[in-house]
This record gives sequence, structure tokens and C-alpha cells, in this order.
Amino acid sequence: MTTDSLATPDDAAHPDAPAADTGLAAWLAGVSQHLLPDGNTGLTTDLVVQRALDVVPKADGCGLTLRGRRGVLGTAAATSEQVSQADHAQYDLDEGPCLESAEGGGSFRSHDLAADMRWSRWSPRAVEIGFHSVLSIRLSTEREEIGAINLYAADPHAFDDDALNVAEVYASLAASALSQAKLVEGLRTAVDSRHQIGIAQGILMARYELRTDQAFEVLRRLSNDHNLPLRQVAARIVEVVGIPAELAR
Repeated sequence: MTTDSLATPDDAAHPDAPAADTGLAAWLAGVSQHLLPDGNTGLTTDLVVQRALDVVPKADGCGLTLRGRRGVLGTAAATSEQVSQADHAQYDLDEGPCLESAEGGGSFRSHDLAADMRWSRWSPRAVEIGFHSVLSIRLSTEREEIGAINLYAADPHAFDDDALNVAEVYASLAASALSQAKLVEGLRTAVDSRHQIGIAQGILMARYELRTDQAFEVLRRLSNDHNLPLRQVAARIVEVVGIPAELAR
């Protein structure tokens, strides 16, 4: 039994295909509204995998592989323990469709993992876990490589070309939502940090009769001396309303 070969970005990405069906396009647009970020990346990742099962009905599970700060790939969300096991088996064995997709390879599909030897160690493990079909799609925006979305099914031949097309459009929407959520969360963290640092400066000025620049210099020195982020030093000063004992040494 044969399985699909590599689907490259040139021959696998068909963003216009689902749009030909006005009803489907409108429905996908509605789905995308549920993925809009509120500054909570964790909530967005959970929504991405949950909604994927609505978009691709024959999928029995979905996992989200994201690139961490040091470029290490890991599962950020999964709809079941089986999915998590299948994803982690790829990381442990250093082979599998989601790794190839996340590394910029486009989309990868297998109709029957029991007969697919492209991933000779991972495919048998996926079958043991309970999956015979897989569809992994790259997640990226113009600014960054995000990772991959991984759809699994217990039955062979679960993902036809229509499923591939719809899943790729959904992946594009998901990538945008994840990128925006990360940006919003980062901006919120930055604002919170500045606010915390400002409060800490005020405490130091009032408690130790310092000027604004002197108070900030104390914060900076404590941060450098103890190898701690400035925001963490500020948080401790706010917590104890002064310089904590562990930082005074």
C-alpha cells in the first residue's frame, strides 16, 4: 500500500481552494474569530487544537508543536494523552512528520503508517499508540517560524485532499493567532514590568530618601550583583516594601 510523498510548499499549499466554497470560507472566517488572542498564549494554544477537530472532522486528535526560546521543539497543547505520546515519540526518536514540517518542509501526510517507512522508527510507534493516519502542517508567518500542527486519526486514509486543503488554510489562521497572542502577551508583560519597576523606584525613594535616578541605580546594581532580572528585583522590593534581606547582602 502506498502513502503520500512529501507535500512541499509549492504543491501542497492551496489557500484558494477552500475559498471557492463560499460557505466553507465563511465558516472558517468564523472559526478564526475564536482564535483571536486575548494575551493568553496558553488559552490560544488550547483553542487551536480543539477547533482543529471541528475543521477536520475525521481527525481523532490534534497536537501543537511549537518552537521554544532556544529553538527546541515541544508540544504546547494536545487533545489527548495519545496525541501527546505520538508527538513526544517524534522528539525522542528525532524523526517524524511534525519535525519535518516544523523545520520548514511544508506539509506531510501519511495514509497508512503501518506501511509508511519514511519514518521507520516512529511509524510503528504511532501505530502502537493507535494512529494509522497523520497530517502535519507547518505553522509560520512572514515574521517567524512557529512550529507545526499535527492531526492524527485511528483509521487509515483519513485525510483526503479536501482535508489537506482545509487544514492548511486553518493552519495559516492558527499561525496568525498564535503570533498575535505571543505579541500581545509580550507587550502586556513589558507594561507590567515597567509598572512594577516604577512602584519599586517609588518605594526606594520614599524609604531611603533617594532621587529617581538614584533609586533606579539601586535597582540596576541589585539586578547585576545578584544576576536577577530587573523586574524580579522590583517585584521583591514591592513585596516587602523595601530592600529584602537576601538582596541586601
